Amino acid sequence: MPISPETRDRLTSSVAQLVRTGRHVSSRVAAQLYGELPSFGWALLLPLERDGAQRCSALAGTAGIDVSVASRQVAVLERSGYVERRPDPVDGRASLLSLTPAGAAAIAATRAQRQEWALGALASWDEDDARTLSDLLDRLVADLESAGSARVASRAAVPAPR
Repeated sequence: MPISPETRDRLTSSVAQLVRTGRHVSSRVAAQLYGELPSFGWALLLPLERDGAQRCSALAGTAGIDVSVASRQVAVLERSGYVERRPDPVDGRASLLSLTPAGAAAIAATRAQRQEWALGALASWDEDDARTLSDLLDRLVADLESAGSARVASRAAVPAPR
């Protein structure tokens, strides 16, 4: 059964409110959540921790940002000692980025702060509700990414007006 317009509107409004609240809270508590780590650092360091050394272009793709933005942000992380660069053994013209011990420590500290904050925010939730929301958010993210990719592909397939 398709989603009713009322439910669709409530859902899109709730997601928009969630994003606004997340931005507001993030800017207010960034120093607490990220410590010395720049707020964008989490999105760039986490894939290095999870997947290991990689090129800036791969890191940008994972973080969902333009390569030029990732390059500038990586430079900040590199100067701060969180990331190191070395030549790519497959292609000496390119560099591989990897997490330094300081970067790993910053991720661990940030993770602990975020977990403490989330535990406080979710104190009245039970395990089943939290798992259900996590599952549904994962599904929403995947479906939004899929819909976005399909929309871009359909626009590319339409010939340009002459």
